[in-house]
Amino acid sequence: MVGQNWAITVGINRYRNLQALQFAKQDAESMQQYLGDELGCRPVYHFADDSPPIPQDHGPPLDSQPTYATLRRFLRVRFEQPFLRAGDNLWFFFAGHGIRHEDRDYLMPIDGDPGDIESTAIPLNYVTERLQRCGADNVILLIDACRSSSGRRDGLGIGQERQLGVITFFSCSPQESSYEIEELQHGAFTHALLEGLKLHGEGNCATVERLYHYLSQTVPGLSQRYGKPRQTPYGRIEPPTKNSLILLPRQATLADVRELKYSATNAEVRRNYPLAKQFWIRVLAVSPADPEAIEGIERLVQVAATPQPPTQATEPKTETGRGVEAPVKPPTPEAVKRFAGAALANSPSPIKSPTPKAVPRYEFEVVTVNAQGQISQREQKSAEYRREDLGQGILLDLVRIPGGAFRMGSPDGQGGAQERPQHQVTVPPFLMGKYPVTQAQWKAVVALPKIGRDLEADPAKFKGDNLPVEQVSWDDAVEFCQRLSKQTGREYRLPSEAEWEYACRAGTATPFHFGETITTDLANYDGNSTYGSGPKGQSRGQTTEVGSFDIANAFGLYDMHGNVWEWCLDYWHDGYGGWFRNAPTDGSAWITGGDDPTRLLRGGSWYSNPRYFRSAFRGRNARGSRFFDFGFRLVCASSWALT
Repeated sequence: MVGQNWAITVGINRYRNLQALQFAKQDAESMQQYLGDELGCRPVYHFADDSPPIPQDHGPPLDSQPTYATLRRFLRVRFEQPFLRAGDNLWFFFAGHGIRHEDRDYLMPIDGDPGDIESTAIPLNYVTERLQRCGADNVILLIDACRSSSGRRDGLGIGQERQLGVITFFSCSPQESSYEIEELQHGAFTHALLEGLKLHGEGNCATVERLYHYLSQTVPGLSQRYGKPRQTPYGRIEPPTKNSLILLPRQATLADVRELKYSATNAEVRRNYPLAKQFWIRVLAVSPADPEAIEGIERLVQVAATPQPPTQATEPKTETGRGVEAPVKPPTPEAVKRFAGAALANSPSPIKSPTPKAVPRYEFEVVTVNAQGQISQREQKSAEYRREDLGQGILLDLVRIPGGAFRMGSPDGQGGAQERPQHQVTVPPFLMGKYPVTQAQWKAVVALPKIGRDLEADPAKFKGDNLPVEQVSWDDAVEFCQRLSKQTGREYRLPSEAEWEYACRAGTATPFHFGETITTDLANYDGNSTYGSGPKGQSRGQTTEVGSFDIANAFGLYDMHGNVWEWCLDYWHDGYGGWFRNAPTDGSAWITGGDDPTRLLRGGSWYSNPRYFRSAFRGRNARGSRFFDFGFRLVCASSWALT
């Protein structure tokens, strides 16, 4: 059977040396039921306070008491030799206490002693090291830990240590707490996890990326709804390319298959053939006999059948495997079958897929509002994107903006003189950040070697990995772009003012890409103020996580109106033209004449009146200014953007 799922669940309430928990045992039982009944895991090894012995095909039943000795022996003996294969998943779920001790993460068994952690607790990296011996392509670690009987974790939490080669979801971020919710009879994380895994149709969680996104959005909402402090799940995907991995084939869409094909092709290009093999087999698990996947498998068989000196690998050594070039005679069908295992037959829920080019795309919703701010139209669209891996699971998505022409600036009667005269501009294609640069992305790039100036690692007033970085100057943003450009070999920079407005409008000519007005249901701004006939709304008083409104413009860009002001390359000019000056009409930045110390800002912020949000509005400030609503968005104009 393709994509066999094999699982272990552990849930502990009645600790002998720690405070008892309320719902950890029930969390594990619910996961055991889902993994067995819905996902078809065979077997599910279940360890809990009073669970029955675990039957085995050979030998006596296993003790299921989650003691230190029982769990250590099970992990040591059962995982001594591989027993799963390419295309399989191993799921490990733990609900109970976790402790961080001397920079290591530990899971606490039922008899764990917090006074003797090294002798009575199980290191998390020992668990992952043993699980990885099973032979499956993917190990999925789900840790709902560190909760006390009061519903709050005890502060000795886990979640800092990297679990290399493993897809890991922790119930909360480092320095946060994890909560049980009595009304749900579950931990907030497990409740959201079960909901996400069961979703079908639009918005399902078939891929690693969508499951992580769903948990990141849902768990904080549950905490707020039930009066708990904020709790944000924390994920580590090793390697980051596994974000596109399909975990739930029955829920997968054609877009998921296309993304998986792109990942497979990209792995081949980088000569990471073992990873490419995993992805192609996953494609076949969802779309049996897919021609592109079969061709991919055939190419890998050719590589495997050609003994050559290895070429230099471009992937980390943790992703095993080096390949060679040089075509040989085509492999036989039998060789393909041997290479792919059972991936060519008996797959669940086949999708009859066409054979498009493996170009990554994503889907999004676009809305239009009437003059009163009521949504009058909803439309589903999709866009191409490229992804930059910044390391340690931090990704940067850039949307392909097609070239075109537009009327830049405001017509008479709208906006001030600095937005006129309205003029025709033709913009070449480019890539633009799907969101403003986040704090996690900022920290990843700040860690790169200095180019021209020092950067503060954590400048933002409002803290959060997925919140936009703010309190950065124009010069700080330029240094960020230079470091990223040197690291990747691609040209990263701030957008020109023309590129920004063209990208924001996305083919519209109205004041906002939403239409004639804007509401606080669509963007983050000072809701005490209104624009046109739009309503008053919420004033959040700080930044919001990027993309949190789930509404994009027609190009697929989020947060173009509000949240943080975004720096542009251009010098400030009082208007676009006159007898002594004219703005460029080719989309380039205007960096002649004007006021060099003063630079452009676009888009408005959480602190702003909505009239500053208009697509044509031009803000300005000194290039060295750092305010709690100044951020930026990247542009990439390398050939990578155009392919």
